[in-house]
Amino acid sequence: MKEYLNCHSQVSIRIILKKTETKGRTKAELDTIICWLTGYTQKQLQQQIDKKIDLEAFFAQAPQINPNVSKITGVICGYRVEEIEDKLMQKIRYLDKLIDELAKGKTMEKILRK
Repeated sequence: MKEYLNCHSQVSIRIILKKTETKGRTKAELDTIICWLTGYTQKQLQQQIDKKIDLEAFFAQAPQINPNVSKITGVICGYRVEEIEDKLMQKIRYLDKLIDELAKGKTMEKILRK
């Protein structure tokens, strides 16, 4: 797991946006998911994107991780997200899981665990 973190903590939200758009989804949908997960406002999120910070800093500076993250379950990249012990890695995998659900066409209501 540490190897993934070392390689991917430099991944920026800009790269995640490209991945999302190649799957036919919108920046607005991605922003909604990220704000839901992290507690950033739209303005704060854009400021973080403009700073080009890595995911480690992005999550460290997040106002508040959504209390409903415990409802995000399942396997992503071979790991059950709810069992990941490293808290940063778990947050990154939560985001991965939500983006995958978006790419697969799930409704925003389901993605946001409403």
